[in-house]
Amino acid sequence: MKDIVQVDKISYNYPDQPLLFDQLSLDVHEGEWLAIIGQNGSGKSTLARLIDGLIVLNEGHITVDGLQVNDQNIYNVRSKIGIVFQNPEDQFVGATVEDDVAFGLENQLFDRSKMHDIVEESLKSVGMWDFRERIPANLSGGQKQRVAIAGIIALSPKIIILDEATSMLDPRGRKEILELVQRLKNENHLTVISITHDIDEAAGADRVVILNHGEIIDENTPRGIFSHPDKLRQIGLDAPYTSKLLAALSKRGVSDEKSYMNDEELIAWIQQLVSTK
Repeated sequence: MKDIVQVDKISYNYPDQPLLFDQLSLDVHEGEWLAIIGQNGSGKSTLARLIDGLIVLNEGHITVDGLQVNDQNIYNVRSKIGIVFQNPEDQFVGATVEDDVAFGLENQLFDRSKMHDIVEESLKSVGMWDFRERIPANLSGGQKQRVAIAGIIALSPKIIILDEATSMLDPRGRKEILELVQRLKNENHLTVISITHDIDEAAGADRVVILNHGEIIDENTPRGIFSHPDKLRQIGLDAPYTSKLLAALSKRGVSDEKSYMNDEELIAWIQQLVSTK
């Protein structure tokens, strides 16, 4: 499997701060959804900014789709990555939704004869074409994130980084955005890196990495990570809702099932449990 991002023995610290990363290495596989979880201050968002070249390494190398992240390649590296931030208003520059999605294309000198079609296709892909003449600031949180994602999709990146992108949304909005990104990932063969402290968001990933004080302390499938909720709690992380429910059922003597299940698996398991009673 090809690695689209290679983080090779990097070190980094903020000015007048101790080392956050000390010889950190991590590979991101092309086409996967990788969730990076950890408490605030663990280094999640810093790693995302290093990958995109928004901040500069002390030492080590980061390679994105075969290009080393450095001054010489920074424009081409950033053309391969789209970042959706926690607050989408930080990304808005256009007076209307349509203008905002077009801004990135204008910046990259796209052919104006093709620009309208790209904007229309991008907004339709996220269900926001009917809002094209609206002012972005007047949209709901979920709608704002859809517009931010449309602006990224218009530029055809290979990688999308969700930097706490759902943390300001209610549960329904969070679910809708994650389902949207999953669909766009499949349709456009994207790689997704999810920077999050939301354990339930991470549970939908292909692979989960736990960062703690700048170190990778575990790396596995969601099933492998979330089958050990006690280990998560020891470093201040919560367990997924499904794990909590299984633990509660076990305490009540309903079942001694210990392994992690996602939502669909848990529903099927409960239905089978009830049918045998």
